[in-house]
Amino acid sequence: MSTERRTFLKQATAAAVGVAAGGMAPTTLFAQSTTRKQPGYAPMELGLLIKPSPDPEAKIRLVRDLGFKTCFLSLDGYLNNFTPALTKQMADLLDKYQVIATTAEVVNPQPLKWNFTEGPATIGLVPRAYRKARLDALKQCSDFAKTLGIDKVQTHCGFIPEDPKDALYPETVAAIREITEHCAANGQSFLMETGQETPTTMLRMLKDVNNPALGVGLDTANLILYGKANPVDALKVLGPYVRAMHAKDGKWPTDPDQLGKEVRIGEGEVDFPKVLSMLHDLGYKGAVSIERETSGPQQVEDVKAEKLYLEGILNKIKKA
Repeated sequence: MSTERRTFLKQATAAAVGVAAGGMAPTTLFAQSTTRKQPGYAPMELGLLIKPSPDPEAKIRLVRDLGFKTCFLSLDGYLNNFTPALTKQMADLLDKYQVIATTAEVVNPQPLKWNFTEGPATIGLVPRAYRKARLDALKQCSDFAKTLGIDKVQTHCGFIPEDPKDALYPETVAAIREITEHCAANGQSFLMETGQETPTTMLRMLKDVNNPALGVGLDTANLILYGKANPVDALKVLGPYVRAMHAKDGKWPTDPDQLGKEVRIGEGEVDFPKVLSMLHDLGYKGAVSIERETSGPQQVEDVKAEKLYLEGILNKIKKA
């Protein structure tokens, strides 16, 4: 164990004891702790999105056992509990299984209605009723991710108005600017995950916030599930700003009230050979994180098949 690593663990443990004794709030302690250093990874390295669990070791071990070197951390289950003790636990597990956490995400607090009828009023930073709480959650996530050495924070910003004169649009610009500046102060990028808005609307947001720390988290399926764009065409608009990617597949919505259907990679409408080739040509340096929105043994079997499918495409691209 390096001297730096030992020092970090001592500080994290001491901070945890301080909180238990009624000391400073975790966010204050995080600001004073040493940021963990993560190893680098190859551009377009495959990874897996993992969600909070009562057994986080099982989740991180699964990443390693499936042959992935990176993971994308969904952290909603830890909101308001981002303690130094949790930092130590996660850091130890990532080190133990030699897994690199590339990006952290929260979308909570609730309510969140993933459909067309209630989604605009409940998802992301657009709705006034939930904006302050979501900003607080994202700042918590950013501060926690910093202690793990994670340099990207991502979320769904919501149904960003296509009309820049809509009263909610400038308010959303201000909110995204606020969290981007917070992440930048932590040495991080803040990423808007594609889905609820058209690529052109997201590009307008990038221009209006005007901060180099703001980027795009490309979710290949969400663009289709929300009926907003083909991911190949979206890359023509947003390609230079993409810093993280969810490899996910889906089909276009046929019910005007409900999103399209997420399916196993290779069985939907995403042209993965073209998308990955375009990212390679754009000089994309981030990971390709598989997200399969099922659970249990079937999810594991699906991810195994998806990994083989994507490896075949990436190997051809690298040899070209």
